[in-house]
Amino acid sequence: MANSAQAKKRARQNDKQRAHNAALRTQLRTAVKKVQKAVLAGDQSAAQKQMQESQSVIDRIADKKIVHKNLASRVKSNLVRAVKGMGEKKAA
Repeated sequence: MANSAQAKKRARQNDKQRAHNAALRTQLRTAVKKVQKAVLAGDQSAAQKQMQESQSVIDRIADKKIVHKNLASRVKSNLVRAVKGMGEKKAA
C-alpha cells in the first residue's frame, strides 16, 4: 500500500495508464479479428481494405510500445499472407 503522497499519486497514474494500455491492446486484437473474419468470408477486396485499416492500428500501437514491434510485424505478416492466400485459392 502506498504511504507517501507521491506513491499514492503514482499508484493512481499506474491504474489509469494500465486501463488505457488494455484498451489499446483490445483495439489491436479487434483489428486482427476483423481481417480474419473478412478472410473467412472469402471477400478478398473487403479483406484487403480491412487489412489497410488494421495495419495503421497495429503500427500505431507498436509505436506507443504497447506491444513489441516484432510482434506487430509478425501479426501483419501473417494477415497479409492470409489475404494473399485468398487470391491463390481462387486461381487454383
